[in-house]
Amino acid sequence: MTHPPLRSFGRIKSRPIKPRQAALFDTLMPAVRLPVPAEGRIDVGALMPGAAEVWLEIGFGGGEHLAAQAARHPDALMIGCEPFINGVASALRHIDEQGLKNVRLHDDDARAVVAALPDASLDRVMILFPDPWHKARHNKRRLIQPEFAVELARVLKPGGRLRFVTDWKDYAGWALERLIATPGFVWLADEKADWTVAPADHVVTRYEEKRLGDTDPIFLEFERRLF
Repeated sequence: MTHPPLRSFGRIKSRPIKPRQAALFDTLMPAVRLPVPAEGRIDVGALMPGAAEVWLEIGFGGGEHLAAQAARHPDALMIGCEPFINGVASALRHIDEQGLKNVRLHDDDARAVVAALPDASLDRVMILFPDPWHKARHNKRRLIQPEFAVELARVLKPGGRLRFVTDWKDYAGWALERLIATPGFVWLADEKADWTVAPADHVVTRYEEKRLGDTDPIFLEFERRLF
């Protein structure tokens, strides 16, 4: 019997959803929900024919970063995954207010999406401030595990980029160790500023401004390469 992977995220809902956002689940969500087949692969090309690139953001929080990148890159398909219902509601509001046509959402575990994506189908993967599970006994619930890192390498195109950002020192070290050990990933860092200074296209969100971790944000950027 195959058991589902341990949850890599915490709560899926907090405060009541505002009426306007709740209404968007009925009116907008059906149009932007990512179809994830029970078997087989996602037909990425059918989601946005002619898309110049395909990006995936895992754990988009309130959707601020996802919406900002979608607005900056209207010719790119932006896939966002987030199990936290309040975050999905917020993302729907951003999509509606900005009239974004290039976003697709998955309101559940991102690992199901990655498993269903074809090989070499993504140009970028963004993982920003995932749940740190900072207690040692909970580390096994962290999103970045060796098996998932291999899957991320599989779905990225050669030359594609993976960005991992955290404000927990231990998780940064954990992720770095496992991603460096993943065949096909090369860490793009030569000096300290490469992981301590935000990339030029980074979007600061309200979550980041809260400074809930034990360090300033650490930015780990990797490139998918064939050897």
